[in-house]
Amino acid sequence: MSSGEPNNDGVDGSDVNATNGSEHEANSPPVSAAGPAASDGAPTKSQPPKEVDDVVYSDIGINTLLNRLKQSIASARDFAAFLKKRSTLEEDQATGLKRLAKTHLDTIKRSESRGGGYATQLCEVMRVHERMADNGMQFALSLHQMHEDLNELSNNMERGRKQWKHDGLDAEKRASDAEAAMHKAKSRYDSLAEDYDRARTGDTKGSRRLGLKGPKSAEQHESDLLRKVQGADEDYEGKVRAAKSQRESLINTDRPKAVRALMELCRECDSGLTLQLQKFATFNEKLLLGNGLAVSPLSGEESKQKSLRDVIHEIDNDRDFHSYVGSHASKVTRPSEITYEKHPTLAPKTQQPSNRSVSGAAGPSSPPPQQPSLAATSGPMSQPNSTNSRYSTQAPPPGPLVAPSQPQQYGPPPSQGSQSQQASGMYQSQGMQSPYQQQPLQSPTTMPDRSYQSPAFGDRPTRDNYQAAPPYPMHPSERSPPPPQQNMGSLSSPTQTTPYDGHPPNPRAAGASVSPGPNLPPLRPVFGVSLDDLFHRDQSAVPMLVIQCILAVDHFGLEIEGIYRLSGTSSLVSKLRAQFDNNPNGVDFRNPANFYHDVNSVATLLKQFFRDLPDPLFTRAEYPRFIEAARIEGEEQRRDALHGLINELPDPNYATLRALVLHLHRVMQHEGRNRMGASNLALCFA
Repeated sequence: MSSGEPNNDGVDGSDVNATNGSEHEANSPPVSAAGPAASDGAPTKSQPPKEVDDVVYSDIGINTLLNRLKQSIASARDFAAFLKKRSTLEEDQATGLKRLAKTHLDTIKRSESRGGGYATQLCEVMRVHERMADNGMQFALSLHQMHEDLNELSNNMERGRKQWKHDGLDAEKRASDAEAAMHKAKSRYDSLAEDYDRARTGDTKGSRRLGLKGPKSAEQHESDLLRKVQGADEDYEGKVRAAKSQRESLINTDRPKAVRALMELCRECDSGLTLQLQKFATFNEKLLLGNGLAVSPLSGEESKQKSLRDVIHEIDNDRDFHSYVGSHASKVTRPSEITYEKHPTLAPKTQQPSNRSVSGAAGPSSPPPQQPSLAATSGPMSQPNSTNSRYSTQAPPPGPLVAPSQPQQYGPPPSQGSQSQQASGMYQSQGMQSPYQQQPLQSPTTMPDRSYQSPAFGDRPTRDNYQAAPPYPMHPSERSPPPPQQNMGSLSSPTQTTPYDGHPPNPRAAGASVSPGPNLPPLRPVFGVSLDDLFHRDQSAVPMLVIQCILAVDHFGLEIEGIYRLSGTSSLVSKLRAQFDNNPNGVDFRNPANFYHDVNSVATLLKQFFRDLPDPLFTRAEYPRFIEAARIEGEEQRRDALHGLINELPDPNYATLRALVLHLHRVMQHEGRNRMGASNLALCFA
């Protein structure tokens, strides 16, 4: 029995020594990895220091590498998030800068901004900003690609970490479980050996030898303990061999494999992150260099691009100022002669004007001029750009704003069979005999071109011209008889004089006898007639009522507060409406007396005309398309859509709309005086 005990102890000691030797072997770095230089302990770029190998090939090596790889993955994800936010910021900045530059380019092209060299050079400055925006957009795209690459790298590293965590720790767990089983077997073996030793030496204190048939003898008890000790010895020896095998497999195969894989993952993750950082630095340099070259290109003989400083330096304020002011040289007008003319109502009753004679009674004093178109005048002192000579008699205004081609005097139209003369404060009038029945149809006028620019509505006549040349009493030449080719009818009797009753006269530009009443028969109705029917009947794209009302408001109502908002006198509006329904070509609103000096009545008359149209100015058929186009959010798309729909309008509607819009624009230009802006006018014409 004594010979078996040392053998057991020897087995135990040899196993422990072998285990310790194996652990020492595992803790030492492999020869292939460390090489001969491992004894120096000096780390190189490709060879880690000795203490690193001691850690990674120890029991804590895999956990240490897993934690290190986790840090690398977290760093890659953090930098990827930074790149994403930076990319978004750069993209927003580049998009905003490009939009701002484009908006300012559109602003430069407007007439409200300066032109000349300033506009040219500022356009170049905006193009520099567009190039900078393109550089920023490219930088943002590069950062976004880097963000995606880092996300992919971190995901791959995370999958590798999970795999090697499972494989490496599983091998470690198998080895540790085998060692735990070995230690448990050793504890049982030691306990039984101690009991056997006490039983062999006769120390029976505290031990009870009981069996099924009563207490056991000492020999029986010793024999049982010996069998148990031998069984425990065999079990312990087997557990030692199993633990040793697991330890050798872990140290020689599983642990080095997991360590190499985890270290490779760490290097790959760290290298990928470092590469992206290097790319980030390169892209920043490229962005700044691109912006720098856009602002200040490299100077050289082959370089044609100017720097931002040179572009701004070429702005010549004096030259732009002189160019702008000099472009208005053709608009300079000579001042008309200022004369004083006494109103006929204030003239002495016994005074007879020597230069105002009845038609056909004065003789060949001067050739009878034709009535000008709605912007032409007849005063001999009129200047080229004054109100009375907006068009020359050789070149009538284009489009629908041309007055009837039949020559007329400035006063009652030639269709009226009565003419009058004012003298000595008295009105001499010819007997009224159906004056509107002798009016022939006017000669056709040309249709308007969709691109015409009407001087009659393009430039507003100045009020000074009308103050310098009052609309009445008119120049003697305007009271001369009509041309011979005009069929005026026969004058049956000389004019009769009517004593002046003290009320102010109401002459019709040439001294009409009386104003037509509201009960005139509607021989040529205007109200309630479609624009197309008016065009085919009168051969004028813009109805004469619209032309006359616009002229009256342009001449006498642009500075009246509340024009188109304040209603006129209903009785006067009815009279004017009856006049137009009787003979629209026989009304001339250049003389304010013809609309009773009430321009608000003229404005009300114009609104009534558009309100009574059977088919509105924007036709009912196209009305839904106009509403749909007006709801487009984009300014340019909305403008183009409305422009296309307006071009599709019938010719009379297009010409009338154009004349009305240009007129309302002139009204808006005097908003400071008339308080009628776009919203107020829109409410009035809604």
